[in-house]
Amino acid sequence: MFIATIVIAVLFGALLVLSAIGKLRRDPAQVAVLEKVGAIRFAPILATLELAAAAGLLAGLAWWPIGVAAGIGAAIYFLGANIAHLRVGDRAVLMPVVLLIVSIAAVVLRVLSA
Repeated sequence: MFIATIVIAVLFGALLVLSAIGKLRRDPAQVAVLEKVGAIRFAPILATLELAAAAGLLAGLAWWPIGVAAGIGAAIYFLGANIAHLRVGDRAVLMPVVLLIVSIAAVVLRVLSA
């Protein structure tokens, strides 16, 4: 079970870091989505939250409560992303839903392998 936890933490953490870098560098694809949902002014804050979640997932491999907290934080982040999309009538929520599920899986795996 711990091997699955490591795989999820590392891969999901890397994805969060790449997403944060895209927001900080104002990647056109990410900017378009952020503008669509009305969150462009929050891009630096969102990037910081993604970096914190990534760091927490990795640190959580050494001390499980940090990993659980990071996973819960990521789940709340992606729940908010889904709400932001639906609030403006954007039905393109597949990616935020998948990432919400991965966040929940990270929490479950970390708890089960504690």
